[in-house]
Parts: sequence; structure tokens; C-alpha cells
Amino acid sequence: MMNRSRAARAACLIVLLAASSVFAEQNAAEQLLDEIIAEHWEYSLLEDPTYATAVGVNDFNDRLPNTTQADQRRRMAAEQAFLRRTEDIDRESISISARINLDLFQWILNDSIGAYELNLSRIPFNTFSGFFMNALTASNGVAMSSVDDYENYIARMSDIPRYFRENMSNMRDGVKSGFVLPQIVIDGVLPTIEAQLKDNAKDSSFYEPFETMSDRVAESDKKKLRESGIATIRDEVLPAFSALVTFLRDEYQASTSVAAEELKQGREYYTFNIKRYTTISNTTAAAIHEIGLAEVKRIREDMDKIIEELEFDGDFAAFGEFLRTDPQFYADSKEELLKEAAYIAKGIDYKMPGFFGKLPRQPYGVVPVPDEIAPNYTTGAYYGAPPGATNGGAFWINTYALDQRPLYELPALTLHEAVPGHHHQNAISSELEDVPAFRRDLYFSAFGEGWGLYSEKLGVEMGIYKTPYEHFGRLSYEMWRACRLVVDTGLHSQAWTRQQAMDYFFDNTSLSEGNIRAEVDRYISWPGQALAYKLGELKIWELRRIAEHDLGDQFDLREFHDVILGNGAVPLAMLEDIVLRWIDSKLMGRS
Repeated sequence: MMNRSRAARAACLIVLLAASSVFAEQNAAEQLLDEIIAEHWEYSLLEDPTYATAVGVNDFNDRLPNTTQADQRRRMAAEQAFLRRTEDIDRESISISARINLDLFQWILNDSIGAYELNLSRIPFNTFSGFFMNALTASNGVAMSSVDDYENYIARMSDIPRYFRENMSNMRDGVKSGFVLPQIVIDGVLPTIEAQLKDNAKDSSFYEPFETMSDRVAESDKKKLRESGIATIRDEVLPAFSALVTFLRDEYQASTSVAAEELKQGREYYTFNIKRYTTISNTTAAAIHEIGLAEVKRIREDMDKIIEELEFDGDFAAFGEFLRTDPQFYADSKEELLKEAAYIAKGIDYKMPGFFGKLPRQPYGVVPVPDEIAPNYTTGAYYGAPPGATNGGAFWINTYALDQRPLYELPALTLHEAVPGHHHQNAISSELEDVPAFRRDLYFSAFGEGWGLYSEKLGVEMGIYKTPYEHFGRLSYEMWRACRLVVDTGLHSQAWTRQQAMDYFFDNTSLSEGNIRAEVDRYISWPGQALAYKLGELKIWELRRIAEHDLGDQFDLREFHDVILGNGAVPLAMLEDIVLRWIDSKLMGRS
């Protein structure tokens, strides 16, 4: 019979052996997952050279993606194979951080497969982005300091004709199958594409990298590279844009309807986009429409209170007209608009440490939207910089049509696009440590745009809004996003007309006519994406209220914000799990 000491040692040994076995199983499962993710990462960079450039991998800077139907089928098969391999991993046997990796990876694969199944390559652009914009911006931020760098750039430009032909072929397939863009979208993007048709290659934006060349390149090489660049732009790039203009103007048979659900496979297409952009699986267009109506009503009441406080002599419509037309609310020059945005941005920077524990290393700047795309571009945007770029992130300000860019909206716009919005969020994500590479550049619209809209309201607590007009501008921006829930679903599932959508904005916001027109056309061309903002923001505020209630005196706003952003972009359901785990750990005294 074993004595008590020997029995205890044996029991301890059994526990240790069991723990060792579990640890070994976990190690093996996580190692397998890491291998699959790493393999997919290398595959992704090879398949999408412009994405590789954007994340700072310069091995494929001499080419553009292949986009034929055969390429689409091949990629779908590859993604399905990756997904099958992940299904062999027992998620209960791996760590929480590994589960996040697994869940994110599977989400990406399922989304990609769904897009291939619907053959979304037949609609390869919208008013905001697309294949011709990829060509225009593919080398943005790339440090060109050697002959090889410039030769890669020239080779990439030489690939534009092939890239455009393949995308136009996909659009022809869309015409044959009844899956096409609305005519209003074509009319909107044509001026942007036509703006590339320069008589002199040196006037093209593609020539800009040759204007100030690196001192590390010999003068003799500079001359040869410039000559080669001019020839490539003249003989290949400009004719490719010209062919695209001719195709869109004379051949493409666009839809006369603005509704996604009017297309063949349209209902499936819109349902897919709702899930893709909101990351919510169990919602419908009708339910989202109702949420929008309720939010519009609530925000309108807050806007009416400001009008009353200002003792304005007129109704809501008259106040909106006053804001749209009074010169006091508009800059007299592009420089004044940019300087005002920069002044607001630095004021927010000053307040950031009081609201965030972790601040990113990467800086950002205030940059005008390029002239050639400005007429049909939104009021502002953010473009991140790849690691190792020669510039920081870019807060784009549209300086076209200054009478459409009210100054009272600048604080909300800056909070959303720069800090603590997209720049802060994206830079934090790009600097994540101990995560797979794909997570540093991952983006979910509901998370990213929801955070941007949350940041606008956070600006109230930060003391950024100085006047009643700026407060009204913020409410107008929030109303803008609430209206999107109503308008997007109205356009694509309830037979709304373009004019009906524009009228809804005029009736409920102080947005300028130019902004309203550009925004409605954006929703028409990009079904579902506009839903992400308000639904994402509502979820973040819901989680904050839960944390404030459950934690009481233990609630720390700086820590909450770091938790929200600390895993990079995630779907909303996963974000909720992360926050609830944090709350539980605080309550149990583990943090």
C-alpha cells in the first residue's frame, strides 16, 4: 500500500503529465494555425501586389494584380482550401489570443469566398475607390531611392494597360449577366478618369516621382529613367485611361436603376454587403431602416435645441439655408481651410494623453485631396502610410468648391479622420506586437467607421467644440450617419429615387448641396458600406455604458479606449467578447 507522501507525489505527477499533454496539444494546434496563417499571408502578398506595397512589402512593386475570371476561380479554390484546413483546429484547445487569430482569419476567408461566389469583380469600382484608383495610388508613399525602385515603378506603370483590359473584360461579363453599375455612377467617375488624359506626359500625376529624384541616383541614370518614365506614361498609361473612357462612355451598358436589389442576384448582393460592412449576421435592411428613423428623430431634437438656444429667427430649413450660404462659415482660400484643419488637429493632439493610455509612434499630416479627383470626392478622408514610408498618415481635406466646405464641420471631420479617429486607430493597429502580419492592416468598416463616429462625439468630452455652430456641425455629422441607415436601405431595398434620398438629407441635415450629391452617389455605387458608421458607433457606446455600469468606480476611460483598439480591427461580436472579458477580469481583480 502506497504511503500518503508517495500518493501525493504520484497524484502531482499525474496532474503534471495531464497538464503537459494539454499544453502540447495546445502548442501543436497553435503552431498549425500559425503555419496556415503565415502561408496565406505570403499567398495574399503575391496575389495582390498593391496590397503588398500598402503594408510595406516591396517585393512586388513592379506589377499590378491579375484579375481575370480564371484568376478569380483559382483564388476562390485556394481560399476554400485554407478554410478547410482551419476547420481541423479545435478552438477550445488554444489560447484566447490564438482564438482571436483563428476567428478573424476564418471571417476573412468566408468573406472572400462569398465575394468570389457572387463574382463581385464584375463591378470593380465605385465613386470612392476601384481599380483605376488603385493604379493612381499604387506607389503612394513608396521610398524611391535607387535605380531599381524607379525601374519597378516604370514596370508597374507598364502593367496598367493589361490591368485595365482585364477589369473591363470583367465589366463586360457583368453586362452580359445583368450585374452592372448604375449610370449615375458612371457619369460621376468619368470626369475623374478624363482628368488623367494629359497632352504632355509630364503633366500627369504619374510623372511626379521623377520631378524630385533621389540624390542616390546618378545624374546619367536620372536622365534615362525620366525618358523611360515619359515614354511609358505617353505610350501606355495615357492610352489605357483613354481606352477606359471610351469603354465607359460608348460601350458599357449601365443600369437605369439605382437599387442593388434590382440587379440579377441583387438581393443576395445587398444581403452580403450588409453583413460584410456591418459585421452583423442576424440583421435585415428593414430592421436597419427602423433604427435609422429612430436615430434621426432623436438627433433632430438635439439640433432643434441648439437652434432655439441661438434664438434664430426661422425654422430648421431656414437655419440650414443660413449655414449653407452665410460667408462667415466658409474659408476664402484653400490655404485657410487647410490651416484651420491643422490648427484643430494640433489642439486635439494636445488633449489625447488624457483620453488614451497608448499613443502611436506614427505621425500624420493635413493634405489636400488631389485636384484630379476632388470634384467627385467626399469632403475628407484618411490614408494610412505603409511601414517605412517617406511620409506619415494623411488626413485628406477636399479644397475643391470652398463654398461647400463649412468650417463649423471641421472639428467633427478632424476628430473622425485624424485623431482620435482613423489615424490613431490605424496607427495603433499597424504597431500591434505578437500578432500575425495580416492583423496589422486589417479593416472592418463597422469597427473602423464606428470608431470614427464615436470619436466625433468623444470630442464633446475632450472640449474640442467651441461654438454652438460647431456643436451643430457635430450633430449634423451624426445626423448624416443616421440618415445613411435610412437612405442606403431606402435606395437599395425600398425603391427610393436618387432625388428622394437627396431630399431626405436636405430635410434633416445642414450638409451642403455638393456634399449631399456626392454622398448619395457614393451610397448608390457602394451598397451597404454606409450602414457601418452608425451601427458600429452604437455598439461601442453600448459597450461603454455596460463597462461604466458594471465597473463603477473601477471604470477607467483611458483603459477602456485602449481595450477597444488594443486588438486592432475586429467584427462587432468579437469586440463585445473582448470588452466583456476585460470587465470580468477587472471585477475578479486580475487587472
